[in-house]
This record gives sequence, structure tokens and C-alpha cells, in this order.
Amino acid sequence: MAETGDVVVLSGGISHERDVSLRSGRRVADALAKAGFSVRMLDSDSRLLRALLEQRPDVIWPALHGASGEDGSLRSLLDVAGLTYVGSRGDAARLAWDKPTAKRILTSAGGSTPASVTLTREVFREIGAHAAIDAILAAFPGPSVVKPARGGSAQGVTVVEDPDRLPRAMMDAFTYADEALIETKASGTEIAVGVIEGEDGPRALPAVEIVPRSGVYGFDERYTPGATRFYTPARIDAAAAAAAGELAVLAHTALGLRHLSRSDMIVDADGRPWFLEVNVMPGLTETSLLPQALKAGGHDLGAAYAELTRYALTAG
Repeated sequence: MAETGDVVVLSGGISHERDVSLRSGRRVADALAKAGFSVRMLDSDSRLLRALLEQRPDVIWPALHGASGEDGSLRSLLDVAGLTYVGSRGDAARLAWDKPTAKRILTSAGGSTPASVTLTREVFREIGAHAAIDAILAAFPGPSVVKPARGGSAQGVTVVEDPDRLPRAMMDAFTYADEALIETKASGTEIAVGVIEGEDGPRALPAVEIVPRSGVYGFDERYTPGATRFYTPARIDAAAAAAAGELAVLAHTALGLRHLSRSDMIVDADGRPWFLEVNVMPGLTETSLLPQALKAGGHDLGAAYAELTRYALTAG
């Protein structure tokens, strides 16, 4: 593909992560433009599919976060329309978007992930909140993490240290999804490991260590400059870093992802990484983790995005 190839970057949408998507899309568009591509940006709205079918760009970059970009629906439409794009196909994105499903597939492939249970809003109401809470506390007596079964950017996520906070945590999760995932809280070093894919297959980038000043890596801590300190590479020993990279590649391949992904995990005191979730379109803002990992791995962002764009066109 010539560097003058036509690229459309999709950003915005109507999810809770619209603002983040706009920032990610602008950074991708700027980087590709500097690399010599002809780049246009389109918002995800009612005119989008018609515009894409009329223009049929060489490659599409769906820099959309939240359900509109990561649950597989839009990607499936791009698939049936025969449009070329960067990132995982619709069916694989749908598996990754559903956190309980992703954890189950990763476990079947031999990876480690904290014990968890998933509860729907309907069951929570039908059997009674008190009964459900008692059953959860009996199964997970220690600290836990409650999160929407589908979603991103830590929205609706609560770390529960006090059992009395569990009911509120469940309701917060149900604000963003009809199912809540209750997971044993893994203790250790919080890291994110990006994976990029080229002709030599998927490879892990240096792990990024996440140290939020508040103690919890929530929405504000992710997108407010200075709210979180990052260390790249992460301050873990070489064996733990290698194991984390292997786990991220395992998640990428077991779920059938392509081109790029980012796995979030905890490395415990024994150096063992525990998979939490995987993101098929990682944030690409000024505080996002994948760009930090690319830079730490010696990659120029524009060159890396250009390489992914060319690979998407040639390899599909």
C-alpha cells in the first residue's frame, strides 16, 4: 500500500466513552497523516455506513471505545460489507467484550484469572438482593471487585473492601450493563500488556505498570493527566514480565483477536500474572497505555500505526 492510501478513522459514537474515542481518533489520524497517508475522520452516526459504502476507503481505523466500537456489532457490519479495517473481527470482538466469556475462554486455554461469578439484574431482583448478597459474600469472603460484565474505561467498577458496600457496588455495575461480574480481588502489581500483530505473528509489548495516586485506577485516573503514574517497562522481574507477555499473547490468540489488543492483569507476589480483561481497541489518548508501551518498545507511533494499517490491507 502506498503511503498516500486512503484511511478513514472512526471516532466518537454515543457510548459513555465518546470523548475518549474522539481523542484516540484524533491522535491516530494525526499520526497517520504525518506518516504520509490521506486521512479522514468520521463520527459514528446514522450516516456512517452509507458514507463508508460510498467512499470504500482502503482501510478503516475504528477508534471507537465502548459498545459501539468493541461489542462486535459495527465490526460485523464492516465484515459483511467487505470493508477492510484495523482490529479484531466482529465475532472475536464480541467474545472479548463479554468479560465472563473472555475469562472462561482464557481459562480453557490454560491461563490464570481470578475466581468470579456473574449475576444478571433480573436474578438479583427476583431472588432478592439480600439472598444474593449473602451467597456472594459466602463464596467471596475477602475483598472483591464488582464490574459490569460488558464495558470499558472502568465505568461502573468498584473495589469492595467492606462487605456493606457490595449492594451499592452491584447497583453501580447494573447502571452500565444488565449483568455484573463479581471477582476475587487479585493483589499485586497492576499492569497492562499490549499485543501488536504483524507478519511474524502477535508479539507482546513491554508491560506498563499502573500506579494511580488515589489507589484505584478508575475513569478519572485513566484520563486525567497526572492522576496516575506509569512505569514502562513495569517494575517486575524478567520472569514475571515474560509470563505476563505470554499471557497477553495467549488471550489474543485464544479469543481469535487480530492486529492489536491490550490485556489488563495483576502480577502477584510470586510473580504470577492474573488475567482480568482484554481490550480489542485500546485507548490511544495522551495518557493511554498502548502508546506508552509502543514507545517503550522502541516504536515510533506513526510508524507503528502505519505498519498496522498496511498489515490490515495485505493480511486481512
